[in-house]
Amino acid sequence: MQFHHHGYVSGDPRVSPAAGTGVDRPAELPDEVDVLIVGAGPAGMILAAQLSQFPEITTRLVERRPGRLAIGQADGIQARSVETFQAFGFAGRIIDEAYRITEMSFWTPDAADPSKIVRSDRPVDDATGVSEFPHLIVNQARVLDYFAEVMASSPTRMTPDYGLEFVGLEVADSAARADGAARADGAGGEFPITVALRATAGEREGHERTVRAKYVVGCDGARSGVREAIGRQLVGQSAAHAWSVMDALAVTDFPDIRTKCAIQSQAGSILLIPREGGHLFRMYVDLGEVAADDNGAVRTTTVEAAIARANRILHPYTLDVKDVAWYSVYEVGHRLTDKFDDVSDGQPDRIPRVFIAGDACHTHSAKAGQGMNVSMQDGFNLGWKLASVLTGRSPESLLHTYSAERQVIAQNLIDFDKEWSTLMAKKPEEFADPKELGRFYVSTAEFPAGFMTEYPPSMLIGDATHQWLATGFPIGKRFKSAPVVRVADGNPVHLGHHARADGRWRLYAFPGAAVATPEGDRAFDMWAEWLGTSSQSPVMTFTPTGADRDSVFDVKVVYPQAHIEVDISAVPPIFLPRTGPFGLIDYEKVYATAPGDDIRQQRGIDQHDGCVVVVRPDQYVAHVLPLTATTELAEFFAGNMVPITQ
Repeated sequence: MQFHHHGYVSGDPRVSPAAGTGVDRPAELPDEVDVLIVGAGPAGMILAAQLSQFPEITTRLVERRPGRLAIGQADGIQARSVETFQAFGFAGRIIDEAYRITEMSFWTPDAADPSKIVRSDRPVDDATGVSEFPHLIVNQARVLDYFAEVMASSPTRMTPDYGLEFVGLEVADSAARADGAARADGAGGEFPITVALRATAGEREGHERTVRAKYVVGCDGARSGVREAIGRQLVGQSAAHAWSVMDALAVTDFPDIRTKCAIQSQAGSILLIPREGGHLFRMYVDLGEVAADDNGAVRTTTVEAAIARANRILHPYTLDVKDVAWYSVYEVGHRLTDKFDDVSDGQPDRIPRVFIAGDACHTHSAKAGQGMNVSMQDGFNLGWKLASVLTGRSPESLLHTYSAERQVIAQNLIDFDKEWSTLMAKKPEEFADPKELGRFYVSTAEFPAGFMTEYPPSMLIGDATHQWLATGFPIGKRFKSAPVVRVADGNPVHLGHHARADGRWRLYAFPGAAVATPEGDRAFDMWAEWLGTSSQSPVMTFTPTGADRDSVFDVKVVYPQAHIEVDISAVPPIFLPRTGPFGLIDYEKVYATAPGDDIRQQRGIDQHDGCVVVVRPDQYVAHVLPLTATTELAEFFAGNMVPITQ
């Protein structure tokens, strides 16, 4: 973590000085805002946390609840989400608090006595090392708390506006124009959306008011009012199968009560997930098929009936439930909207003004542990794009990429969840092999871990012409970090852990056979010189006058040799930028290969020619290019950014 570059910091360095909209932030919701977020669930909170880092943007988040969420429905945190938490600065703390999944037990009927269950398999959770971060279980409410802390500690001092519900909205006809390139004041300085809100708590309960906004994002759940207001519908069907779910404290002789389990017996199925704190666990209990004429009767299943069914499934083991913190019954359903914004297919040039994210645009079963995770990635994807447009870095046309990228991902999730939930609902005798469910879990591990997302070529994703230069950084997929050594102090670090959710692009330079000496390497030195001085360089073209050199592009180098062999005085200046009012040198952009843990071998970096890996603000690889491809690098950013004109 870096601080002191603006002067000595004696307090908590995680708390940024108030700036811009955070100075004397009004307690009351203002009449005009740049972005209005509706709903303080996972998608809304990560979106707000991202936008809170931009003091020039007025962002407000309204939530119909009167205060913070006390207990959340979701609890599974995939490794991809923990990588995202690292970008917001709280991965380590939430790991310490959470339950960590290291393996999963599969229980099936005993062949000798099918009325009893036996453990049939116990695979590890991440056998291939898909991430350096673990798979976690922690209450959704705590995840929201961490994002609320990020918001409150940001320059904007953002906090949710509780006790306000969405009533409706109207978008002015003038907002339907195409933009060309957004002005630096953001969307032409207009507020074309009028939003009606109603107070749900306090002295003004029932009172209605309106707010004007440039953009609105509906993160208001499966019954989204924002979705309805823009004419989108959740389309899909129910699987006609019901489950009860409870967070419970119990005394039991079941040996795997502190291990994630898929339990299948003649009496039904249970998905058991230990929770944080060492005692609590979540239990999904199979209630069976739902009759066509049920009319919702299954949802009245009592907690006592669910516990009794669980005991039948667990035989010969018993479960004495002492306390239930939360209980619900749901029917498996899979639904999706056709688009995640307010632009119709017949309006390709219209700029989107209203967006939906999370459960507002995709719903599925809870057992795959994907809902909260995919919702947060929706918010992360949209947040930096809105910030780029509103700060004048990118054209408004960039906002088309949100729906284009995320709708496909949601469909992939639904397809996976249908298969997983169907397998979980199967009866033991319907499996050809008792280990079939376990094999599916292992073979598809990368998907539920959150790493199968791969964005196609677009204005934000380059083609794969030069993928061979870095085969371990697939273009369109998330940037997979690896160990390196920081040259200035010899500290071993993870290359990707230095990146923060600050809206900046990352350029990682990997010299070929270069050695950082006064002689240097010609191709690499020419690239570094071009990036730092040429009028064609994206750093020179898109960095505002007077701003820190690394305020838009965070440029790093990873040398092929050991750190003690790198002469830091021979490192090109672009990797040692001056920062802050004192012009201090940033030494944390120069790295070397870690002994016995060569990032270049791990990620397939070409040993002779090297390359540059371009990474988006949301941690996805956007391009891989040769160090000689300066024209291609300039053209790529010319397609998604706006040159500085002042």
